Amino acid sequence: MQSIQRRQVTSLPRQPQRRALPAKIDTQSPRHIAYASDRSEVQRDQQIARGLGWFSIGLGLSQLLAPREVSRAIGVDASPVLMRTIGLRELASGIGILTQPQEPAWLWSRVAGDAMDLSLLGTSLASENAEPRNTAFATVAVAGVTALDVYAANQLSQHVQNLPGRVQRDGMVRVERSLAVNRPREECYRMWHDFERLPRFMAHLESVKVTGSNRSHWIARGPAGTRVEWDAEITEDKPDELLAWRSIDGSQIDNAGQVRFLPAPGNRGTIVEVTLQYKPPAGTLGATVAKLFREVPETQIAEDLRRFKRLIETGELPTTDGQPHGTRPAWYRTAIGGDRR
Repeated sequence: MQSIQRRQVTSLPRQPQRRALPAKIDTQSPRHIAYASDRSEVQRDQQIARGLGWFSIGLGLSQLLAPREVSRAIGVDASPVLMRTIGLRELASGIGILTQPQEPAWLWSRVAGDAMDLSLLGTSLASENAEPRNTAFATVAVAGVTALDVYAANQLSQHVQNLPGRVQRDGMVRVERSLAVNRPREECYRMWHDFERLPRFMAHLESVKVTGSNRSHWIARGPAGTRVEWDAEITEDKPDELLAWRSIDGSQIDNAGQVRFLPAPGNRGTIVEVTLQYKPPAGTLGATVAKLFREVPETQIAEDLRRFKRLIETGELPTTDGQPHGTRPAWYRTAIGGDRR
């Protein structure tokens, strides 16, 4: 019985070793692994940020509802209009921090506001109507909060800098997506390796033409109807396990990627894991423009994987052509002339 159990254990499929993404541009191992390893630190810093957000809202409401009382408490001679303006700034920062906890810009807005507050307190110390003791106490308190704001903004900036889909300091964007597919690894690998068939499920691709044993020419649709072209080469090819590529010198856009085909739990299908990194043609501005047109790669890859799953599992991609629908809206009938079905 023990020998049978040993044979069963040794017959389990070996997991392929993970390697860093090969590319001609600077590469790193998938960031989500490191991000998960220090999740407790990230959660701690986000809790600090949320606390600062609630602090901003409380302080902002006090300044809006009782501007004269707040001015007297901190020993400054500020007009109600000025104090209410500062209160609105605090409210905006607080709401931004609480609604976008992974966006450090709101914390940095608090740092900028702290600098303004310290300047106001410094000016008030020279005023004849100031209360030096209250002003000094308020200055120390604001300086302490400023230090906490700077710490929280720095920490959050470091944590989110390498998250998938964000523009890195080197101008690169990294995207990671995975999906379970109810088909064998070898079948999934064959479909991905047939580059000229990729546009069937990768909607942003216009065409892929194989130009050599390990090279191909890609044409993709960019934001606002633009087209992007590049030549790519295969950098690593492990049948049924891994396929990696990168753009070659002289391409319009620097990019690299890989697809891993991992056995699903219980050998029930395949986990298709896609890692992509690219450099927007216009750096951060290019990524921002793409987001405005909702053509960001992280959204595209997720949709491409879902189409791949439908195609390989059913052999076709569902469409809405020919399906019945309700009455078209007025703008549609005006544009095409009538309520066509």
